[in-house]
Amino acid sequence: MLAARLHLGPERRLELDEVPVPEPGPDHVLIKVEAAGVCLSDVHLIDGTLTPLFLQGGVVTLGHEVAGTVHTLGPGVTKAKVGDRVLLQAGELRNEQVFTRGVDYDGGWAEYALARVDTLVPIPDDLPFEQACFIPDAVSTPWGAITATAQVRAGEPVGVWGVGGLGAHGVQLLRMMGAAPIIAVDPLPGARERALEFGADLAFDSADSDLRTKVFAATGGTGLAAAFDFAGVAAVREQAIVCLGAEGRLTLVGLTNKPITITGGTAFSFFKQQLRGHYGSSPEHVAELVKLQRLHRIDFSRSVSAVVPLADAHKAVHALESKEGNPIRIILKP
Repeated sequence: MLAARLHLGPERRLELDEVPVPEPGPDHVLIKVEAAGVCLSDVHLIDGTLTPLFLQGGVVTLGHEVAGTVHTLGPGVTKAKVGDRVLLQAGELRNEQVFTRGVDYDGGWAEYALARVDTLVPIPDDLPFEQACFIPDAVSTPWGAITATAQVRAGEPVGVWGVGGLGAHGVQLLRMMGAAPIIAVDPLPGARERALEFGADLAFDSADSDLRTKVFAATGGTGLAAAFDFAGVAAVREQAIVCLGAEGRLTLVGLTNKPITITGGTAFSFFKQQLRGHYGSSPEHVAELVKLQRLHRIDFSRSVSAVVPLADAHKAVHALESKEGNPIRIILKP
């Protein structure tokens, strides 16, 4: 089968390899991949910003956002059946440690993928694979950040920095939850326009020297109760902190290896503000989102920026990295 594999080493490279179709063992199934998302984390794995922690060997098939159908059952598997429409959780728990699909073991940028049966999440018949595949991560990560880490409540004023793959869904989810007002901040005009389309009340340019004044005016002078860095940019954090109100919390969702600094440390302490780290999501977050979609409370159709063949994985990675067309999610289809 065809698989897009990351070769580690002194010169990292993404290669389209022909590899054997894997066979499922006990507690596993073989998935016929129908769609797989291209995430900025994949770009960072290729460029070396991120490195697998638990990978055995020097090559891995990328892809942690995967949906498809059950093709073959492993020995003794009874909790799934051939033909089931499923998405795959982005990771699995092994000895109290989370191993990430497409990072620490082979993922879904391939024609077929192995999955442990307890990582399968059934999806409704009316949810296209192209929309289902990125619920784990692109949607579940902001959902976990909003509901579990930041614990946003209805009516709270919130700020979203970075309206890309994570932030666009963050705006949509915050709108559904009743946060108000929702203020989006992004340097790109297209991203700000998208934020308004997805439910933001206001969208400001991060280069605006009056940003803090505008945020406080929009919140009736209170400042933000919660802010989110979905961009993973150090400068964003400094900017977001000064837009917080008393006891406001900033949740760091986007990843960067830059130091975390707080210039106004005295004010941060005086106003009892908080900085919270967030990474990924838990299995229940994915299940909650599938339930919400099944009840048509949320729509992911606008998030599919392009669907391209698996053979064009290099082009998809380049398009995301260069923000060509301002994509939310580019989908690979074997």
